Amino acid sequence: MKTILLIEDDKALRENTEELLELSGYSVLTAPNGKIGIELVKQNLPDIIVCDIMMPVIDGYGVLENLSADEKTKQIPFIFLSAKTEHKEIRKGMDLGADDYLTKPFEEEDLISAIESRLAKAELMNRMLDKTSSDHGVSQDEMRTLHELKNFFDDNGEVVHFDQGELIYQEGSRSNQIYLILKGLVKCHSMDADGKELITSLFRADDFLGFTSFLNNIPYQESATAMEPVDLAGISKERLTEILKKNKNISLELMELLTENISVIKAQLLQMAYSSVRKKTAQTLLQFAEIMNTNPEEPIKISRNDLASVAGIATESLIRTLSGFKKEGLIAIEGRNIRIKELKALQYVN
Repeated sequence: MKTILLIEDDKALRENTEELLELSGYSVLTAPNGKIGIELVKQNLPDIIVCDIMMPVIDGYGVLENLSADEKTKQIPFIFLSAKTEHKEIRKGMDLGADDYLTKPFEEEDLISAIESRLAKAELMNRMLDKTSSDHGVSQDEMRTLHELKNFFDDNGEVVHFDQGELIYQEGSRSNQIYLILKGLVKCHSMDADGKELITSLFRADDFLGFTSFLNNIPYQESATAMEPVDLAGISKERLTEILKKNKNISLELMELLTENISVIKAQLLQMAYSSVRKKTAQTLLQFAEIMNTNPEEPIKISRNDLASVAGIATESLIRTLSGFKKEGLIAIEGRNIRIKELKALQYVN
């Protein structure tokens, strides 16, 4: 049975989460603040730590810094719980060495999924390290995770800024850079045979951007444009290739990430090909709300042309469908902005 240490100062949340984890088959230790949490880690060496950030005595950052400085505890998987969702707060935790984060309030399945994936990854990493150590020895400076690769982009990449509507790169231009999005929303798009723009994918903060072939210097196959003010950190393809050659685990994680992106794009293409105009419009609204981290109460600030481009329908058809949704009470239209009023109803539109 795996042991989890839960460090959380909110008593009700701590007790409820402890019960959830025990029902899921874990042995659970709890601590009401960072100081007690550190003591329990040193005494029990749990398999994984789930820790709040904002706490009295010693906060979550202090806990992670303390444990990272100890050879016995620095490899224990560490998941942050936080009500803060700003990129700089998340990045601060990742810079300190956290493996993952969940924003409160979180869904039960999201917590269990995060714990299971981190425990499984830790097991695989330990096996790989054991094998590598027996063969060649392990360099402490080697990167091992995508989070560490993103930190490398943050620390070493060339930071560039693009204003809303500004072209980041154009289809057919040379693809020399790979980017990490630090802030903002980016659309990738191309033109069909009739000269109509089609948005092929959307990327947000903490996503990679600009992947093409590593082996052949082929040009970009689509264009990328900032949908709001965007900050990017870029490194050359050659430099990233060298990193991936030396770090097989990162290569595997990156392959998995790119495979997930392809699956999303395939689903979007199927929607564009076979769904009704109403369903295309509803799914596109939901997609933008998710990508832009929009709460149901907050408006989606997006142009009708961009919505129509993602949905794969004419702008006029989209506008008529939005008017119908407004009459049905599913959305509210506030000038150029759209606010979702009935989230579940939109999910089941046919």
